[in-house]
Amino acid sequence: MNPAAPDFDGLARAYRGLEFLAFGRDLERARFCLLDRMRHCREILVLGEGDGRCLARLARAAPAASIRCVDVSGAMLARAAARLADPAARARVAFEQADVFSLALPAGRYDAVITLFFLDCFTPDRVGELVGRVRGSLQPGAWWLWADFAWPPRGWRRWRARAMLRLLYIFFRWQTGLPARSLPPAEEILRGAGFALEAERAFQGGFIRSALYRERGSSR
Repeated sequence: MNPAAPDFDGLARAYRGLEFLAFGRDLERARFCLLDRMRHCREILVLGEGDGRCLARLARAAPAASIRCVDVSGAMLARAAARLADPAARARVAFEQADVFSLALPAGRYDAVITLFFLDCFTPDRVGELVGRVRGSLQPGAWWLWADFAWPPRGWRRWRARAMLRLLYIFFRWQTGLPARSLPPAEEILRGAGFALEAERAFQGGFIRSALYRERGSSR
């Protein structure tokens, strides 16, 4: 039985302001900086989109793609849908309110999956479970675009990251019932599941990362 999913509805309206207050525009930069790599994709799975800022950019960056946008929060999905002012872009997006661990995922369908500041919501075991499930729904050579917090290599930035992450996990556990208490090794899990790093960007001294992975063994 899956644990209760966190409830982000109460943060939907304030989320952008809270994000900017804590990190300026660096979380947005991390979300957007590799989206152009999705331009030739045709079937994209977006998990944990949030308030739709990335989705609106993605719809423009991948003009031929059908996008399945999944989030557990109905309020976040409503805000995401409201950002798609272009009727043609809106017609290419299917919104779905669901717990990702009970999501029906057709085999071999998607040529890209996007998880931005999402896998940090789960324990390492749950991240491994999710990556395994999602991989079965991907085409050979599919992309996995990931962005999240990470540990800077050393020095004061690492200590700052430790303090910030502790505060963030306390806050989100209080506000949403988030089950995770610490940062999972998401990139290690992706590599272990057969994904190879293709591109990466770092912000705030390595505390914020964006990385593009690709399923091994196929080329286009």
